[in-house]
Amino acid sequence: MSDSDKLAAVRAALPSLSAAIQLNTGTCGPIPAESAAAMTELETYERDFGRAQAEYWQEALQRIDEARAGIAAVLGGDLDEVALTHAATDGMNMGTWAIDWRDGGRAVTTCHEHAGGVGPLYMVCDRFGADLAFAEFVGNTSDDEIVAQFDRLITPGTKLVSISHVLWTTGLVMPVARIAAIAHERGALVLVDGAQSAGAIPVNVRDLGADMYAVPGQKWLLGPEGLGALWIRRELFETLKPSFANYQMFESYDSRGNRAMRADARRFMMPGFHRPSVVAFARSIGWLTMYVGLEFVYRRGAAMAHRAADAIAAIDGVTLLTPRDRMAGLVSFRIDGWPAQAALDELSARTFAIARTLPMVDALRISVGFWATEEELDRFIHGVRLLAAHTPESIPPRRTLTILNA
Repeated sequence: MSDSDKLAAVRAALPSLSAAIQLNTGTCGPIPAESAAAMTELETYERDFGRAQAEYWQEALQRIDEARAGIAAVLGGDLDEVALTHAATDGMNMGTWAIDWRDGGRAVTTCHEHAGGVGPLYMVCDRFGADLAFAEFVGNTSDDEIVAQFDRLITPGTKLVSISHVLWTTGLVMPVARIAAIAHERGALVLVDGAQSAGAIPVNVRDLGADMYAVPGQKWLLGPEGLGALWIRRELFETLKPSFANYQMFESYDSRGNRAMRADARRFMMPGFHRPSVVAFARSIGWLTMYVGLEFVYRRGAAMAHRAADAIAAIDGVTLLTPRDRMAGLVSFRIDGWPAQAALDELSARTFAIARTLPMVDALRISVGFWATEEELDRFIHGVRLLAAHTPESIPPRRTLTILNA
């Protein structure tokens, strides 16, 4: 297919694109019709035939492995290194608590982390008296300055460096590999929040130097909510310990209770997955990798995101927060004279775009995926330009249509 033909086919397979300009994949991406149909089909089967058959359970385990294999392919890992989770927050919790904090230690993170990543750090500090250090910088700081801060903060006794691959605030792609090299040299492990990277930009967890890498299912991987994954470097299977007990930990057990612990990442898997969602998750990843193709996903996604960032940066009265030389699919910005929520409300009504605000930095954020068209971005950017030329008090009223009952 040519790029234009592929784009048309892709957009036809993502029905929600016809409802609005989808610019909030950093929260939830559009789900492919194929994935939604697979989920509906299995839900119908469960309704009509039940969920308790032994054969159905065995098949569900195979579908879990399909999802795990898809994640491994996207991250550049292997099947045995992937545990399915219920969210990226699950993965960040599992990775943080897998380290032995009983004698304290230090954790290092940034001032831009999502609550899903920094929350478990606060908890281990509160429970075990560990020290938590923050690298503080603005969201477009140079890589050299960011690395210098981590160089100062990763001191002897540091056990964990927990950082995002892409900051959810400004969209900055962090210099993970350089930070990981410092951490490993000083005996610390590296846990990476891949919520805004996996499915948006190329990821190779080993090249990054990550020890653990957590991802959500519903964002750039276009799966259903309630699923995610945690990749764990194989060499750490015997070192890291799950902070919970569950039957997924055991390879087998007999009637006398003799059990063998799994020797792979599945020991970190919590039970209780919604089976139709697991099937849809695997189907979404397969759709991205085999039907769309990751080369197209990354190339066109980057082109559209840079197009949006360049156009927004050129508008007088708009401050672009995202560094254009180190960005993924997120574009964050402020409009002079406009509170972020008021600007979003106005833009949504005028352009039919779905985006979000970032109260943490008082900004607007759009997520630009490979499915976006130039016309959609132009319509949204025209709206930004209109707001930048006015204040909330001076902007022309929107046209309204009054419908009278006959």
